[in-house]
Amino acid sequence: MSALYPKINEVLYIQLDTGDQKEAEVLYKSRISDMDGESIYMEVPLQEGTGRLKKLYIGDEISAYFLTEGGVKNYFNSYVLSHHEDVIKLVRIKKPESDQITKVQRRGFLRVQSELEVAVTAKDGARFLTKTEDVGGGGISLYLEPGQSLKEGDLLDCWILVPYKNGSVEHIPFEGEVVRLKELPVGRSIVMMKFTQILDMERQKLIRYCFERQFDLRNR
Repeated sequence: MSALYPKINEVLYIQLDTGDQKEAEVLYKSRISDMDGESIYMEVPLQEGTGRLKKLYIGDEISAYFLTEGGVKNYFNSYVLSHHEDVIKLVRIKKPESDQITKVQRRGFLRVQSELEVAVTAKDGARFLTKTEDVGGGGISLYLEPGQSLKEGDLLDCWILVPYKNGSVEHIPFEGEVVRLKELPVGRSIVMMKFTQILDMERQKLIRYCFERQFDLRNR
């Protein structure tokens, strides 16, 4: 194992990247309980100062750091893969590649601005096609046209059309929950959703698209 990785029992300092500015500034602490080739298993994080437990959802994007000699902060981004019952409750997060651990904090690495086609089916059977405003490994934001209505907490079955640089196109299905709605001046709204059910394989496809897209945006 690379010397760069944190060790078992070390403390992870975590911030959540939910698109909510206030939440993003809250710092949580957790302890690493176990690690394997794919995953880091950590205890349920506690909020610094209050000691309150923070419930994490599958797909939540996090920015984490651990300390090495001399108090150097080593940052990496990850997301929640699953929950794990051991002697205590554990949260399994994606283990970063060793070259993704840096001395510089990179926030929101998985959210990219992108207008992709998305088909939405609400639980009451209402269906519509729309475009995304941004996409990420933990959720998407989409446009809601006048006359279409959704509310916080609604669960939606969706699929999203994802084109890659090599010309291939994927239909990625998922279930998402409406987290927040933001009114736009022109009668449209933006709906922010987090994934509640998505296969890890499908999430990886979406993350691959985000990295491709981010690379394009950076090299314009």
